[in-house]
Amino acid sequence: MNIKFETLIYALSRRFKKDIISADFQTMPLQGGTVGNVYLVTGIAETAEGEKLPYRIVLKIQKKWERYGDPGSWRREYDLYASDFGATFSDAFRWPTCYHAEINAEENEFQLWLEYIDGVTGLDLTGDMYEQAALELGRYQGKLYAEQPAVLQSLTNLSHADLMKNTYLHYRSWPVVYDYIRSEDCEFPQHVRQMLIDIDEHADEILARIEKLPLVLCHRDFWVTNLIYADGKIALIDWDTSGWGYLGEDLASLIADEADIDHMVEYYQRCVPAYYKGFSEYADVSPIADHCVYELILLVFGYRLVEWYLHTEDDDEKTKRVHTLQKIYEMKTSPARG
Repeated sequence: MNIKFETLIYALSRRFKKDIISADFQTMPLQGGTVGNVYLVTGIAETAEGEKLPYRIVLKIQKKWERYGDPGSWRREYDLYASDFGATFSDAFRWPTCYHAEINAEENEFQLWLEYIDGVTGLDLTGDMYEQAALELGRYQGKLYAEQPAVLQSLTNLSHADLMKNTYLHYRSWPVVYDYIRSEDCEFPQHVRQMLIDIDEHADEILARIEKLPLVLCHRDFWVTNLIYADGKIALIDWDTSGWGYLGEDLASLIADEADIDHMVEYYQRCVPAYYKGFSEYADVSPIADHCVYELILLVFGYRLVEWYLHTEDDDEKTKRVHTLQKIYEMKTSPARG
């Protein structure tokens, strides 16, 4: 891959807060999708005084693409890093530091040179780490909700509050998934099918309840592979879907998106109270008798799990999707207390 030497030197100088004059480098792909590539860049940097410093730094290259209902999302992370948004974070809950950001408008592409954070992520996260992530998320959202810092009003490229609702309605209007759970061919247990049908039948009333919840700044992709637990703190990557959403929306992702299925019900029971404890340190949540996290999980992930089930030929994957829906069903009979 083509790395500009001058850009690397500049990013490393910012990284070390020293005058870097040369560096070698190797690159290794990290996670990334069809529209974005993420690389770990490693090597030895040399200062003007001859000091040799081993380094690890992340390069993210993002091209333009269209997300349903959210056209500005492809460049959102660049826009956020170019703003004062970073000042909203705390030592305990933050994003990776950005050492250099540049956008090429002609190429519809941007680059971010980011801090590499070495920690626990994905399904290696423990229940205690899930609970801490929920607590710190609650604190972060509660603080912003209570203080309404000016930087939030200055951000022009954030996803809208109705994105969750519109995505659900989009799925519901899709015959492939809607008709399947109502068909004789459906292989899901009857109670799982009924759970999905019930949410459709009561969607207007449920959405009306959700829309009475506080509007908070959401990450909107708050799942385990975007969380890094290091030194007792939480770091959060991939902010391209972030925007205004409802209290508990991010928690639904933490619990149900590519979840630790065997512990889903336990994590639901642990994370909802932790989240509300964090939020209530800054804002009064006593009027919120019904937290709606269970309903948010079904609205956001119910039909998505059906889609994933229908679009894989792998029997283990199919079983995993049905098992996830079963665990969501069990949450209803094992309610968390917010």
